[in-house]
Amino acid sequence: MKGLVTTTTLGMLLSSTYAFTPQPSLLQRTTASASSSFLSAANSDPFEITVDLPGKGLQAKMKFPPVMDVPSEIVEVRYAVPFGLDVAPKNNLAVCTKDGPGGEKVGDVLRYTSQWTLGLPRGDGVITTAMSFAGGIGWQVSMFDVARASRWEDVVAALVSNERSRTDEVVLLFERPLDTE
Repeated sequence: MKGLVTTTTLGMLLSSTYAFTPQPSLLQRTTASASSSFLSAANSDPFEITVDLPGKGLQAKMKFPPVMDVPSEIVEVRYAVPFGLDVAPKNNLAVCTKDGPGGEKVGDVLRYTSQWTLGLPRGDGVITTAMSFAGGIGWQVSMFDVARASRWEDVVAALVSNERSRTDEVVLLFERPLDTE
């Protein structure tokens, strides 16, 4: 996947600050040149998904409700870093404004993005315990819940934390209405 997307800037439409509130949705997973995969669920059922995080064999087991009031799916999109993405705040959600090469489409709602933050080592081994006591901090990856962000700037910060010095890819989870035709 590395190098498949050569977009050089994170082009985001920045608007005024909005509070983001969670609402119901479904799950689909997509993989493309970004890569994408699709997972769908019933409208009232929460999505349950395991996401391979950037880095060395890390996974996130996730369970979250849909934000859409129609049947929907989650679309997982992966881009090589640096990447381009067109999303903007709309009705307290981060909504895709332009189709992307990874599979995201206009109207998709960005639900989660990988993010990098500084923190103490995780784990229950002797080395991680010693590192914690010694104050050994480092970059850690997690999935940022875009729907629960209180400010648009927090969403932007999570997206741009996926930089080449920390990772070679970004993971994005979008919610998309299911085709009912």
